[in-house]
Amino acid sequence: MRSEKMTKGLERAPHRSLFKSMGWLDEEMNRPLIGVINSANDFVPGHKHLHQIAAAVKEGVRMAGGTPLEFFTIAVCDGLSMNHVGMHYSLPSREIITDSIEVMVMAHPLDGLVFIPNCDKIVPGMLMAAARLNLPSVFVSGGPMMAGRFQGKAVDLSNVFEAVGKVRAGFMSEAELAELEECACPGCGSCAGMFTANSMNCITEALGMGLPGNGTVSAVSAERIRLAKRAGIKVLEAVKNGLTPSEIMTMSAFENALAMDMALGCSTNTIIHLPAIANEAGLVLDLHRVDAISGKTPQLAKLSPAGERHIEDLALAGGVQAVMKRLAERGLINEDCLTVSGKTVGQQLQEAAILDDEVIRPFEKAYLKSGGIAVLRGNLAPDGAVVKQGAVAPEMMQKSGPARVFHSEEEAVEAILGGKINRGDVIVISYEGPKGGPGMREMLAPTSAVAGMGLDREVALITDGRFSGATRGAAIGHISPEAMERGPLAAVREGDTIIIDIPNRRLDLDISPEELSKRLAELELPKPKIDKGYLARYIRQVRSASTGAVFKKVGSE
Repeated sequence: MRSEKMTKGLERAPHRSLFKSMGWLDEEMNRPLIGVINSANDFVPGHKHLHQIAAAVKEGVRMAGGTPLEFFTIAVCDGLSMNHVGMHYSLPSREIITDSIEVMVMAHPLDGLVFIPNCDKIVPGMLMAAARLNLPSVFVSGGPMMAGRFQGKAVDLSNVFEAVGKVRAGFMSEAELAELEECACPGCGSCAGMFTANSMNCITEALGMGLPGNGTVSAVSAERIRLAKRAGIKVLEAVKNGLTPSEIMTMSAFENALAMDMALGCSTNTIIHLPAIANEAGLVLDLHRVDAISGKTPQLAKLSPAGERHIEDLALAGGVQAVMKRLAERGLINEDCLTVSGKTVGQQLQEAAILDDEVIRPFEKAYLKSGGIAVLRGNLAPDGAVVKQGAVAPEMMQKSGPARVFHSEEEAVEAILGGKINRGDVIVISYEGPKGGPGMREMLAPTSAVAGMGLDREVALITDGRFSGATRGAAIGHISPEAMERGPLAAVREGDTIIIDIPNRRLDLDISPEELSKRLAELELPKPKIDKGYLARYIRQVRSASTGAVFKKVGSE
């Protein structure tokens, strides 16, 4: 066992003495040592209860004959970091999470790992670490939040963001907003819609790194505790059998995850994170493969923010396994892939059942013939851009309009809430990419303001930044190359015509190639918005959104 580097032999007497200082018995040192990697903190609703999940994992580890050792990672709450300097740090925290786990696991040899994430950057950061370390690993998330109830309807955090715009537009009173604020998030868990956190937890299950139920079992249910105990038990089986992430996270498994992603209409942030996870696994998952899978995978479900249903409804319909079972009916799932359960995907699907054809529609009643996410290209996005087409109104799928140009999220929000955006406009927010942001901030505030003011069926928004999974409307992000790298978005001027054609996967600026080249040649790039600390280093290291915003390899330019 790997842990014997710390526990066996004459030279390890000092090491054993240190363990014994913490009350350990020799019997504990002679068992497999399992790292329990917890992202619990008091900031994030999805992480508030993770101490309880970790306790259950450790019970499972001990029941299966292992010894658990818990340690912690950082976790940023995107909701709390939204609309201020904090959002610059959200995506960059992913790399810190990965690196910090590597440091702990390499410094203290362990035999297996159980990862306990629950929110946006933490899930991919931990998956990246699992791929990099390649030790037997099992994931168990903290689970989704239940939806709230407001005026007889199910609601979630996205409704609160949109309500701000409704109040400004006179569609809602401040008293109603205060009432909504009280009830939209009724308890712990990752926010109740198919936002980034739940998208990534479902993807973890589809990848085979989480047990069935990982993506959809409620945070406050007893089943979530049982799932955590099973994760602790299963990691010992993985250690015994030598089952590692490299055997599970194959390209076929990533294709399964993407198919499930497209069928559910997951967050566009998955298209930042999946390529980054694949990169750590030594695989290349580019936007061409993403769009190819989207092209053949129909969207079978519409959850908030695209629809009125929530993760609890998906759970009652059979969860991720039921979605994959339906996709397998058309040969859209690779059933031979291994999973952390020890079974193949096909073996797991034999035990799955589709319990609600309204939540998980049959192919004949699919919402879209292609997937919930589309990759656009054109002279504005030579390396690609991403849109959650499943949350776009039909009348906005093809649109042209005058550009309203802003060089930061704050400028755009001020104009939207100030009533300065006209129906038919295309809002352009540049210099918000991985380098330009820095940190590729989420644009939930402007998109929620547009939706809340009733403009989401008439106004589009394009950016080299990214969008929260709670975003709906014609919101096109991840435009690559970004403005800070002299990408074409930097050349857009007020009043230029932008042409959006989602069915034909196009995003174009209606000017000549000569004029575009001239504007870019004359461009003076702005100074970095943050020039010290971690983000100054991040700017120098990070690559394009089209790569997953991964770091440059050591020694590369």
